[in-house]
Amino acid sequence: MGEHQGSRFELTVEAGEGGERLDRFLARRLPQLSRSRLQALVRAGRVVHAGRAATDIGRKVRAGEAYAVEVPPPEPAAPAPQAIPLAVVYEDDHLLVVDKPAGLAVHPGPGHAAGTLVNALIAHCGESLSGIGGVRRPGIVHRLDKDTSGLLVVAKSDRAHAGLAGQFAAHGTDGRLERRYLALVWGAPERPRGTIEAPLARSAANRTRIAVTGPQTGRRAVTRYAVRAVYRRGGEAVASLLELTLETGRTHQVRVHLAHIGHPLLGDMTYGAGFKASARKLSAGAQAALAALGRQALHAAHLGFVHPVTGRRLAFDSPLPADMAGLADALAGT
Repeated sequence: MGEHQGSRFELTVEAGEGGERLDRFLARRLPQLSRSRLQALVRAGRVVHAGRAATDIGRKVRAGEAYAVEVPPPEPAAPAPQAIPLAVVYEDDHLLVVDKPAGLAVHPGPGHAAGTLVNALIAHCGESLSGIGGVRRPGIVHRLDKDTSGLLVVAKSDRAHAGLAGQFAAHGTDGRLERRYLALVWGAPERPRGTIEAPLARSAANRTRIAVTGPQTGRRAVTRYAVRAVYRRGGEAVASLLELTLETGRTHQVRVHLAHIGHPLLGDMTYGAGFKASARKLSAGAQAALAALGRQALHAAHLGFVHPVTGRRLAFDSPLPADMAGLADALAGT
């Protein structure tokens, strides 16, 4: 029986499984559920052993023990569905890939309680949604900033959610996941290719921002870049188009790393505000295109992954959206 209708699983610890943590034992035996979902079920008293709730996720199981796992049907979708147009580039019973426009937040949060991608997906998918978190809603396994456009994959089934989450946790190190971005940045790196490796953490001065820190306080973050075009005016490289490949997936990673090497994104007023005066170096047409952009010039252009259910390799490409393409054309005309 699928989790959407509620399920009960009877599990017996076999020889060789003794000594394993309860949450790890359950995750291995019930791969259709995420470990975090199983941990929540344990804490909620939904895992029973010898007639009593086993609420310690770290307890060691013993060979011969029997456990009953009650998975209740997910609660109704929250937040509410909203009929927001979606650019769906692929969809099947387990997942869908959307081309997110700039300006659309992925999750409800402060300042955008509604009108988000999640609201749109709940309306689009109806009953065909992952209940992996206990609430019937889309399985968001990665995110894009509100003002970043491009490709994003969403899980519709619990099995897809768990499988995709594993690929994104590996950040492409195992060859399954590929993510590439296109970015318009101020100036141009000296080398046509390079790697930015700088640990990231919440800024101590402003908790809404991310900052480059030392390895003791920051998490490892690696971004590779390749210069695709350089835009010059009067012999000076005023901007460039970069292709970026992420080896890790930290919050604001691309934006902070590019600012760190002195080439922040055009239009990024959080991490590139110090380059606002550089707009005077652009032609009038490029200045107008930059003002019309009204966001950071970052687009998730390529997404490739292994389908978590069929095992088939999927890959998708998205061209520069009209606002970034218009800015690139205006810069090329400088």
